[in-house]
Amino acid sequence: MEKEWKTGFGRKRIKRRIENGTARQAGGFNWDKWTTGKPAERLALIPAGQEHILEQEDGKKRWGQVVTELSRAFALCAASDEAAAIRDDVSFFQALQAALNKQTVNHNKTPEQIDAAIRQLVSKAITTEGQVIDVFTAAGLPKPDISILSDQFLAEVRGLKHKNVAAELLEKLLKDELKVRSKRNLVQAHVFSEKLKQTLNAYHNRAISTMQVIEELIQIAKDLDAASKRGEALGLSEDEVAFYEALAANESAVIAMGDDKLKVIATELITQVRKSVTIDWTLREGARAKIRVMVKRILNKYGYPPDLQDEAVKTVLAQAELLCAEWQPG
Repeated sequence: MEKEWKTGFGRKRIKRRIENGTARQAGGFNWDKWTTGKPAERLALIPAGQEHILEQEDGKKRWGQVVTELSRAFALCAASDEAAAIRDDVSFFQALQAALNKQTVNHNKTPEQIDAAIRQLVSKAITTEGQVIDVFTAAGLPKPDISILSDQFLAEVRGLKHKNVAAELLEKLLKDELKVRSKRNLVQAHVFSEKLKQTLNAYHNRAISTMQVIEELIQIAKDLDAASKRGEALGLSEDEVAFYEALAANESAVIAMGDDKLKVIATELITQVRKSVTIDWTLREGARAKIRVMVKRILNKYGYPPDLQDEAVKTVLAQAELLCAEWQPG
C-alpha cells in the first residue's frame, strides 16, 4: 500500500477504495457524526465502532493490520489533496485503533494508582445510547472510591449498550487486577489467571456467546473479590493469606487439616521465614536449603500430609520470594 501512494494512480485508487468501501459507511456502520456531530455524538462513535469491529471474526487483529498499513501510506502523502480528502476518516480509524489498544495499567504504579487509573479510564469510556456518562456519577457516588470488583460497578458494566466492548473492558480490568495480585499472592493469581484464560479461549473460539462471556467474566470478578475478603474472614493479614493459600492449594490438604490448623501454620511460617530471610537468600542455595528445611519442619510439626509436603514447600518458597523485598533487612 505504501508503494501505491507514491504514484497519483495509487493515491486515487486508495482514495476511491475508501470512498466506495469504507468512508462514512461500511458494513452497516456509519460514522458521519465524526465530522458533523456534536462532541458527545463524536465520542459515542468510539465504543460503537469498537463494537462493530469486535463483532467481526478476528476483527480486532485484522483492523489493526489495516489501520497500520493505511497510517503508513497516509503519512507518505499527508500534504496531498487526496490525503486531505480522507484525513477525517483516517483520524477516526486511528482513534478506534487507539481505543482498542488502550493499555489500562502502568505496572510501575502502586495498586492504588492503578485502580484509580482504571476507574478514570472506565468513567471516560462508558457510553449509553449515544451519550457519554460517568459510571460513578450514574451510580450516585461523589468520587470514584468504589472497587472495580464491586457488585455495583459490575452491574454498570453489564448494562453497557455495546456488549463486545463490555467484554473487552472486563477482560482488561481482570488482567490488570491479576497482574497486580501476582506480585503479592502467587496461588490466587495463578488460579484466577487459569480461569480467565479458559473463559477467554471459549469466547474466542466461539464456544460461548458475548453475553455468556460477560456473565462468566463478572462471576470471575466476584469470585476474585470474595477471595480478597478471605483474609478478613479468617483473621489473617494479606501476607498470611498468601501463605495460607500456598498451603491450601491442594484441596486434599484442606480436607485433611481444616482452616484453623492451616491458619496456624501460615502464621508461624510468616514469622519464621521472615526471620530467616537475608539480602541475597534467593541467590544462595545454602540459604534456600536452610529455609526449605525450616518450612518442612513446621509442616511436620502440625501434621501436614507428608505426600503433599514437597509441593507445599516449593509453593511456600516461591511465595516468599514475591514478598522478600519487603522482608529483607534494611
